[in-house]
Amino acid sequence: MNIATERQTKLFEAIVNEFIATSEPVGSKYLVKKYNLDVSPATVRNDMASLVNQGLLTMDHGSAGRYPTTLGLRVYLKELMQEQELPIVQEVAIKQRIWEARFSPEKLLQEATHALSELTELLAIITTNDGHLFTSGAYYLLDQPEFLDVDVTRTILHLSDNHSLISEILNKGKEDLNILIGEELGLDNLLPCSVIFSSFEKNKRKGYIAIIGPSRMQYNKNIPAVKSIKNLIEEVS
Repeated sequence: MNIATERQTKLFEAIVNEFIATSEPVGSKYLVKKYNLDVSPATVRNDMASLVNQGLLTMDHGSAGRYPTTLGLRVYLKELMQEQELPIVQEVAIKQRIWEARFSPEKLLQEATHALSELTELLAIITTNDGHLFTSGAYYLLDQPEFLDVDVTRTILHLSDNHSLISEILNKGKEDLNILIGEELGLDNLLPCSVIFSSFEKNKRKGYIAIIGPSRMQYNKNIPAVKSIKNLIEEVS
């Protein structure tokens, strides 16, 4: 999907970045002031209205600000986001940590789960086809405003403790790396959430590596983190 004008594209990217950083709907006056836009707030509002009509932005009742829809986040991921690769020093340190656990398959996967949660500051989960479930970092979610909703947090914690339920979500993956956002997860209480996940195979043992967090997570950092840990799991032997 192509956004109508270059100005609207830049505006849309700014709104997504602000929403990722703050979790708050973004208003026209704020954008004009922060980004020194050479247009009036009225012009920005008109562009916002166009982006709403395209299905990329939405708004809450009683709020003048806008924030991205699931479609909007999809467009951002496909057309605008640039991945930030893991620093080499950090990747080497994680590889050493996982290498030290190489003689115990369960310990290796648990260490990989810990490393992924620390990298992303989100809930990390690894499942295996023989029924094992490893989790780490649920406490990170309490720093995110989306998880002040008890129903959302309860559902996430239930998923993280139930192999069959989380597997239902992860089995929706069709690509090497998959992202499910909001309603795509299939549970009403997970509308403000996203899951990034990838399959792995090690010594004939298959499974999934995943992170769960708010739908406004830092995809540019978290996608490379999932890829990196998945590769390390498969490489270390």
